[in-house]
Amino acid sequence: MYPIDFFWRAAARYPERIAVRLPDAQLTYAQLAGRVNGVAAAFAALDAQPQSRVAIGAANSVEHLVALLATLAAGKVWVPLNPRNGTPELQRIIAFTEPSITVLDAAMRERLGNVPGHGVDVEALDQVAAAHAGTPPAAPELPLDALQAIKFTGGTTGQPKGVMQPMRAWNTTVLTQWHEFGFGTEDRFLVSAPLTHGASTYVLAVLGAGGCLVFPADTGAPTVLDAIAQDGVTAMFMPPTAIYALCDEQQRTPRDVSTLRLLIYGAAPMPPARIREAQRVFGNVMATTYGQTEAPTVLACMRPDELADPRNLASVGRPSMAMRVAIMGKDGRLLGPGEEGEIVARGDLLMCGYWRMPEQTGATIVDGWLHTGDIGTLDERGYLFIKSRAREVIITGGFNVYPSDVEEAIGRHAAVYESAVVGIADDKWGEAVHAAVQLRPGATVSAEELIRFVKQEIGSVKAPKAVHLFDALPKSPVGKTQKDEVARRIRESADADADTHAHPHTESQS
Repeated sequence: MYPIDFFWRAAARYPERIAVRLPDAQLTYAQLAGRVNGVAAAFAALDAQPQSRVAIGAANSVEHLVALLATLAAGKVWVPLNPRNGTPELQRIIAFTEPSITVLDAAMRERLGNVPGHGVDVEALDQVAAAHAGTPPAAPELPLDALQAIKFTGGTTGQPKGVMQPMRAWNTTVLTQWHEFGFGTEDRFLVSAPLTHGASTYVLAVLGAGGCLVFPADTGAPTVLDAIAQDGVTAMFMPPTAIYALCDEQQRTPRDVSTLRLLIYGAAPMPPARIREAQRVFGNVMATTYGQTEAPTVLACMRPDELADPRNLASVGRPSMAMRVAIMGKDGRLLGPGEEGEIVARGDLLMCGYWRMPEQTGATIVDGWLHTGDIGTLDERGYLFIKSRAREVIITGGFNVYPSDVEEAIGRHAAVYESAVVGIADDKWGEAVHAAVQLRPGATVSAEELIRFVKQEIGSVKAPKAVHLFDALPKSPVGKTQKDEVARRIRESADADADTHAHPHTESQS
């Protein structure tokens, strides 16, 4: 069974049920299946080769959903292009994966210009589907280790790092979400996170169960809460920052959210105090998942009844079915309850490796164990607690930001001599990206200008929230930048600014 078969089976069982609800329209399963079939046939006509790559870059929409499902139906490999990423990064991803078909909306076409292979406009997908109606593509015979997606995560070399997710990992994700969260025909799942990001991991679990995907007019907190009340939303997935905004808006202007049974947070830690606040505002609906692009979404899970236990507020849950999660010491020995080490995992959720990066694959999957780079413990009950991150990843607003990516972008500015990027604890973002910058002799540039420059290079998500100008970055005796010292000085500067009401961007440190 292939991942797309979850959708086909539901479409056959529930043809007249509502599959997609939009602000001004809705689609039944039969209607959605017809569109998916038509676009999949069009993709097969453009490129008959199974496992060729289809890159999709667009804002959330039903057309984006159709393009994604059609890519799976045509036996091709999905390459998501997140509009929040910077244009140079998106161009590198396209060049690296060499898609034969690229599906873009108007905003992404304007940014990316001419792309290789066959270009398809998101706005024209209805006509594409109609032109190929009634001619579904022949499903290719593929092993379950065949690729379903190449999703990109930050790298340490300046190159994009494509995580190869196999079909078996997608199947495992769907079955695990059914097992943990009990999705069924009465569920209405609000699509607020980008389809290129976290929301895509819930699409087949909801549709395969006969549920409904609700697309709001926008993802602002007032609109999301209105959609919950008006459309009877039962489940959502959001990063913590979005949940904080929901809590604030709900307390300011309460709506009837009594249909909500699952408010799943993931992609970043959520402080226990914030979890308790959300439970107080929305009831006992909070749930969580832990995963990586290399082991998507459901490496560990925790349902609302478990998260209601105060002992579990700082946990990310217990290992999901079909997965083994352990704590490994630096010597490769598996550790016991309460012992701290690297979180490792093995099972059907794991990636196949990194696209065209065999050395990095070999360093990440060792003897069948995925090395997550996260440091944590398992308690005697089997609950997983993340203590810190061994890799220098910053999780800000639910998105992974690798300091090396930001440092590379900052370094492209002519005034910059050297930079060091660190994550600083932040009430809103979980962690905020801060950059310590040493300028070239005689050069001048403002912090605001550097932030604008990085936004243009790699997008607003990865851009620093603050830039701190250093006379010289602190170094170890062997000349390595001491990032712990950088972070300490930034925190001290912030504390001083709080006392004097000075603006952090103007701080110069020696």
